[in-house]
Amino acid sequence: MMRNPTPIPRILLNNVSCMRNAQTVLRDINVSVHDGGALVLTGANGSGKTTFLRMLAGFCAPSAGEILWDGHDITSSSGVYDQYKLLLNWLPLKDAIKEKKTVLHNVRLFEFLEGKQGRSMEAIEFMGLGRLANEEARLLSMGQRKRLQLARLLAIDRPFWLLDEPSVALDAEGVKLLEYIIDAHRKKGGIVIVATHQQIRIEDAMSLRLPERFPRRKTLVDMLR
Repeated sequence: MMRNPTPIPRILLNNVSCMRNAQTVLRDINVSVHDGGALVLTGANGSGKTTFLRMLAGFCAPSAGEILWDGHDITSSSGVYDQYKLLLNWLPLKDAIKEKKTVLHNVRLFEFLEGKQGRSMEAIEFMGLGRLANEEARLLSMGQRKRLQLARLLAIDRPFWLLDEPSVALDAEGVKLLEYIIDAHRKKGGIVIVATHQQIRIEDAMSLRLPERFPRRKTLVDMLR
């Protein structure tokens, strides 16, 4: 009886390194994620978590190794990358919110650019911003701005999420909502890669701790121990 072949990982990083300003930020990274999988990136400030996400988003290229999506190197062909980027949902630390536009407009704009419609209000209400839908975004608190970013994720609904510090500024209820939407996305076969300093409950997630690039200098706190 023939066995079914093991499926190739949806995303595979093979001996990947990355340089920034002539310095190596990431070195010899090997990781693979299948559909429904999650990877949590941790590490000290400056260890390369955001660079890791930006590299996967195609904003910077690896200096060595290869990044494969469905077995195809996303850096070797513009055609491969053009197809790959249509699957990405990138949530950066900077929110790119238009201050003088309403909450609803800020989500609908992303939906419009995606060629979709009809999910914005549902996403806004799910993230607890329904009563603020017609308010200008400049009036939002930091936590509400993060919820607005997450509403964009839901409205666009792409399969591969890259999340940079998604829980920053969220209250306890907001973190639970974040954990819920990550879990729901994975149950649909979506992939989530998260860079975080804070605890986020993600069931069966793989973890990759990036090493510090520079030795930490002793501080007054160390001397007092």
